[in-house]
Amino acid sequence: MEIKYLGHSSFRIKGKKAVVVTDPFDPDMVGLKFPGVDADIITVSHEHDDHNAADRVQGRSGKQPAVFRGPGEYEVNGVKIYGFRTYHDAQQGGERGTNTVYRMVVDDVAMLHCGDLGHLIDDALLEEIGEINILFVPTGGVYTISEKDAAKVARQVDPNIIIPMHYRVNGLKESFNGLTPVDAFLKEMDKTSAPENKLVISKDTLPDEISVVVLTAS
Repeated sequence: MEIKYLGHSSFRIKGKKAVVVTDPFDPDMVGLKFPGVDADIITVSHEHDDHNAADRVQGRSGKQPAVFRGPGEYEVNGVKIYGFRTYHDAQQGGERGTNTVYRMVVDDVAMLHCGDLGHLIDDALLEEIGEINILFVPTGGVYTISEKDAAKVARQVDPNIIIPMHYRVNGLKESFNGLTPVDAFLKEMDKTSAPENKLVISKDTLPDEISVVVLTAS
């Protein structure tokens, strides 16, 4: 399986039978270029333009991609996806509404994409989500959990690999200036990570100890 970072909270996850793109964004809102990509499946964590630009993604093999926009159980080409209702803030959605976290199983690797999660995950939801190998977690704060709470979520979920997202990078619009850079999260986790262009991983090559992988958007 190959994972590439498209920027902000968007990733392209290529398995043996299907391709998933998470939270495609409107470049006019975010300030970053969104690359031309295709997919069989698109997951949308919530209906803000920096996470829901599904029309930016092309279909594959002459078919339109399946777009999932909320809680439920889904399956496309052997990829199983489970959406769980969470919130975009710590006030049960009172400030920014709801958010969906997605558990995705691709090539027997279980991943959790947290979207714009705004709070810690409670024990009941952790039990529903189950074992996770790769965690995509927002770390920049302001619109999501802070780097400190992202580290707490990472320890709650206890994956093999953590991939940070939704942090400050050059080129973002002014509205995202308050986000912290990824280094703040790495400090909280007491980890170092040289940026990589992509992650190629399988169930058999997962690390035994938690590692943080910082991906460069491409």
